[in-house]
Amino acid sequence: MKKGVLLFFFVLLFSGLTAQAQGPKVVHPVKWKSKIEKKSADQYLLTMDAVIEDGWHVYSQFTDENGSLPMIVEFINKKGNFEAIGKTSETKPEQKYSDIFGVTESFWHHKFQLKQLVKVTNPGLDLVQVKIDYQVCQESCIQEISNFEFNVKTLTSKEVVKFSSVTTSAAAVLDETAVSVSDTAKTDAVDKVQAGGNTDTAVNNTEAPKENKEEPKDPWTIFLGTLLAGILVTFTPCVFPMIPMTVSFFLKQNSSKSKGRFNAVFYGICIVAIYILLSVPFHIFEGISENVFADISTNVYLNLFFFAIFVTFAISFFGAFEITMPNSLASKADNASNSGGLIGVFFMALTLIIVSFSCTGPALGLVFGTVLSSEGGAILLTVGLTGFGLGLAMPFMVFALFPNLMGNLPKSGGWLNTVKVVFGFIELALAFKFLSNADLVEQWHILEREVFIAIWIGIFLTLTFYLFGKFSTPHDSPVPFISVGRMLLGVLSLCFTIYLIPGLWGAPLKVISGFPPPLNYSESPFGFGGSGGTGAADGKVELPANAEYIVHGIVAFHDYDKGLAYAKSVNKPILIDFTGHACVNCRKMEEYVWSDPAVLSILKNDVVLISLYCDSRKKLPENEVFTSKSGREITTVGEKWSDFEVERYASNARPYYVLVNPADEAKLNEPVAYTPDVEEYKTWLTSGIANFKK
Repeated sequence: MKKGVLLFFFVLLFSGLTAQAQGPKVVHPVKWKSKIEKKSADQYLLTMDAVIEDGWHVYSQFTDENGSLPMIVEFINKKGNFEAIGKTSETKPEQKYSDIFGVTESFWHHKFQLKQLVKVTNPGLDLVQVKIDYQVCQESCIQEISNFEFNVKTLTSKEVVKFSSVTTSAAAVLDETAVSVSDTAKTDAVDKVQAGGNTDTAVNNTEAPKENKEEPKDPWTIFLGTLLAGILVTFTPCVFPMIPMTVSFFLKQNSSKSKGRFNAVFYGICIVAIYILLSVPFHIFEGISENVFADISTNVYLNLFFFAIFVTFAISFFGAFEITMPNSLASKADNASNSGGLIGVFFMALTLIIVSFSCTGPALGLVFGTVLSSEGGAILLTVGLTGFGLGLAMPFMVFALFPNLMGNLPKSGGWLNTVKVVFGFIELALAFKFLSNADLVEQWHILEREVFIAIWIGIFLTLTFYLFGKFSTPHDSPVPFISVGRMLLGVLSLCFTIYLIPGLWGAPLKVISGFPPPLNYSESPFGFGGSGGTGAADGKVELPANAEYIVHGIVAFHDYDKGLAYAKSVNKPILIDFTGHACVNCRKMEEYVWSDPAVLSILKNDVVLISLYCDSRKKLPENEVFTSKSGREITTVGEKWSDFEVERYASNARPYYVLVNPADEAKLNEPVAYTPDVEEYKTWLTSGIANFKK
C-alpha cells in the first residue's frame, strides 16, 4: 500500500515536472456559459456569461478601434433565418486612457455578460449560431474566438469549441494534459463568480497569476487639477477686479461683520453649487446610456466640435472678440440679486459666473472637454466641476474671512491680459488633441505624429516670443520691461519647445505621452531625416523584396514563407515576432526595448525579422481559407498566424518572440513573451544568435 502511494506521488511529481519542462502552452483565460430563453412566439434572448482568470482583461465591443481590438459578435447563419434586434448589450466595462495608443479603452476584469434578443423568421430553424471574436490581455495578448449554438427548439445551448487547458501563472502555463476543466467545472466556476465567489478556486485550485492592474483614473488628480484651473482663472481681467469689490460689498453691507463674512462664504458655496449643477444632465445621460462617455471620446463629430470650440475660445483670449452670455440673462440675474437675503446672494454668484464667462468659459470648456473625452464618466465630471468652482470661489471666501490679506493683492493692470493670452496659447495647443482624436478614429492621416508635434512647436515658440515681448496682442498694455515672472515663464516655454523638436525624429516625448498620436501613426517610420532617431550605426539598409521598413527603420517581413526564403539566402537566424496591431505591450517593447542601440543593432544586422500580426482581420483569399486541427475555420490573416503560433509553438501569447534556424526551422533557444528589461531581452537575443553560429 505504501509503495502504491509513493508510486502515485512519484508519477504526479514527474507529470508536473514534465509539464513545466515542456514550456508555455496554449492558454484560454476566458471560460463561458450560455443559455437561451423564449420571450415570445418568435423571439429569444441569448445570454453568454464569461469568467476571466485573474490578471487578464477582455476588451469591449465599444472600445476605441484605434486601441486594442474591439470584440466582434457575429451571427453566422443569420441570413434568411433570424434577425438580431438591436445591438448586443454588454456589462458596463471599465475604462482607461492608453498612453500607447492615445485613446480611451474599455475592458472587463473577472467577468462580463453579453445579451442579444433575436427574432426567428424561419419556422424550420433549429440553431442560432453565434461567433465571438475578442482580445484578452495580460502581459501578453491573445486573440480568441468562441462559437455558440443556441437550439430554439429544445432551448439548450453549448459552446461548440471546447478547450481543456487552464493557466496557472503569468510566467508558466501548464500542459493541456496536466490539468483539465470539464464542462461542469466551467459552469460551476461561472455560477460561483456570479454569486460573488472566489474565482481563484472556482476556475482552478492552483496559484493565480499576479494581476497586471491598470490604474484607475484618480478622482483626486482630477479634483486638484481643476481646482488649480479655477484658481488660475481668477487672475484674468473678468474676475480679478471683482474680488476686492465683492468682498468689500459683503463686509460693508451688513452692520455685523460676522454676517457679512457668512454671506461671502455662502456666496462662494453658491458658485460651487452652480458648477456642480452643470454636471447633473450628464448623470441623466449616463443613466440612459452606460457608454455615453466612451461614445463621446470616440465620436468624430463631437471631437471636431470640441476642436472648433477650443480654437474659438483661444482666438477670443487673444483679443479678436469677446464671448459673452446674453445681456438679458445677466440683467435678470443681476435684478434677482437685489431681492436680498440668501436668495439674493445666490443670484449674485450666478451673475458673476455669467458676466465672467468670456474668461472662465474657455477654462470651463477645457474641464468639460478633457473629462468628457476620458474614461471618468459623470462622477469625475462632477468632481472636476466641484474643483473648478471651488478654485474660482476660494479667493472670495478667503479674503472675506481674512480681509487684511487683500492688502497683499497685486493691483490690476496689463499683466491680467498677459495671463489671458497665455491661456489662449494653451487652449489652442489642447484643441489639436481633439482634432487628433477624430483623425485617428477615421484614419484620415491628416494629423499624423510629426504634423501634430510641428504644430505644438509652432504654438509654444510663438508663446515664447510673446512672453519675451517680441509682439503684442490688441488688448496688451505697453511693456517697457519684462518682469522676472514673465521672463521665467518665457524660459520655461522655450525649454518645452526645444524638448519637442526631437519628436520630429521619432523621440517618444514621454512628458506629453498620450497627447500626440502614437509612434506608429506617423508619416514615416524614420521621422524627418530618415533615421528615426534610432542611434543605429548602419542607418537604412537596402529593402529586400516582400519586406518593408517598420518602427526605428527595422526591415521586417509579414509573411513567414517569404521571410524564411530570404533568411536562407542570407544565412541569418530568424526572429519571429508574433505581434498585433492593437497589442499594448508589443508597442511598449518596440518603443522602450527595441529602441535601445545595442538591441536595435542586432535587429537590423544580425537577424531576419518576421512580424506576424495575429489580430489582423484582413480576409484570406478564398483558396487560402482552411480548417485548423482544432476544427476552427481560418478565414483571416490574423487567424492564420495565430493558428501557426498555436500549432508550431503551442502558444497564443502576444508579444511572443521565437529565434529559429532557417535551415531546419528549429528553435535556437526557448521563446520569450513580454520582456521589458532591455538587458534580459538583449541576452536572450545574443544567446540564440550564438547558438546559430555554432
